[in-house]
Amino acid sequence: MDTKSTTTMPKDEEGWKEKLTPEQYAVLRERGTEAPFSGKLREPGADGMYHCVACDNALFAADAKFESGTGWPSFDQAIPGAVKLIPDMSHSMSRTEVVCARCGSHLGHVFDDGPTDTGKRFCLNSVCLV
Repeated sequence: MDTKSTTTMPKDEEGWKEKLTPEQYAVLRERGTEAPFSGKLREPGADGMYHCVACDNALFAADAKFESGTGWPSFDQAIPGAVKLIPDMSHSMSRTEVVCARCGSHLGHVFDDGPTDTGKRFCLNSVCLV
């Protein structure tokens, strides 16, 4: 599946600040986290695709979404090549950060405790997705 988009990306952080809302900027560009149970996209929903709000890169199919009870949208697999996984040792924890492969924006983290055959739980911030 093609994850390319024609959306123009800012060339610097000032451009990202103009493109994104303050909450989106804090999460996507400063690697923040929205409060649990605050996002609009927690529940499994309609068919389709979830895209990066920053660059419109297709990230996850709707049929990969599941209710994890964590307060954040959860998926069991990403579209191949859509995300990059980066070791994250912040906050005195060993985690794996999930970033958009196209624009490098922070999306959330992936854990090996998913309930499906993949064993993965991509725990993402709603504010990052459209």
